[in-house]
Amino acid sequence: MKKSYNVELTFNNMRLDRWIRNKLGNFPQSLIEKSLKSGKIKINKKKIKSSQKVKTGDVIDFFNFNFKETIVQKKIKFIPSEEIIKENEDLIIDNNNDFIVLNKSSGISVQGGTKSKKNLIDIFTRSEIFQNTKPFSVHRLDKDTSGVFIMAKHRESAQLLTSLFRLRKVHKTYLAICHGELKKNSGEWNDDLVRYDNDKEIIEKARTIYKVLDKNSICSLVEMKPITGRKHQLRKQLYAAGCPIYGDQKYKFNNTNRAINKNLMLHSYQIKFMINDKKYTYKALLPDYFKKLLKTKRLSFPNS
Repeated sequence: MKKSYNVELTFNNMRLDRWIRNKLGNFPQSLIEKSLKSGKIKINKKKIKSSQKVKTGDVIDFFNFNFKETIVQKKIKFIPSEEIIKENEDLIIDNNNDFIVLNKSSGISVQGGTKSKKNLIDIFTRSEIFQNTKPFSVHRLDKDTSGVFIMAKHRESAQLLTSLFRLRKVHKTYLAICHGELKKNSGEWNDDLVRYDNDKEIIEKARTIYKVLDKNSICSLVEMKPITGRKHQLRKQLYAAGCPIYGDQKYKFNNTNRAINKNLMLHSYQIKFMINDKKYTYKALLPDYFKKLLKTKRLSFPNS
């Protein structure tokens, strides 16, 4: 038995094993690897590896593949109250025919899953703003990171915005309060970041342009403009530079005190992009806890 699928624009440049899970189901990595090795999965009639990235228009064939052998994971259901919906609607910066932009709060996930309950997709699905459509997530923003976030209103807009992010046509600026002082006041980080996918080590190139806006002997306020978009990129790079972010539970030194800072001091401050020669620029006001720590640490940010 043979089944064939065409890769859509939304999935361009995604790893094959990720495409399979996104498109068809949460299959065990062992099954995917075994099927690739035996030729049960091919791209454009060729045998390939799971790490190969698919391209728009690629034809992926499955031969006698066991589609029933999925990992069953129960997604946590979340039904938001009217109060929660209103709270998040109040955070909207722009609302047009194609997308909305909001100043996302820290502590809320973009999408629901097996580990997260409260999430933006479920909240805005029940908002009157999306009464005749549904929200589409077009980029990532960590649960504990606050700031500018975009959701598309229809599939065409979602595909366009997703491609802009993937092609690095969206320019992002983040602000972070971190421990200590960086060796240089400005520069570029070029790092090999390690992550694991089903116990498999993957090394990814990560680039970020940074600038110290203010500092003292205890901490620094840093502006960062990521060129690449790796998972936890900025948090990992500041940690590697010896200056972990205040409130970061994952990338921290043993002597940093979580109790003082319940929130991660990382904020998506600005996003800039262009569609059909029209420029879009969005800024998100700093959260109160961020401004409070700036004041406590005697750091200054001109726009706060």
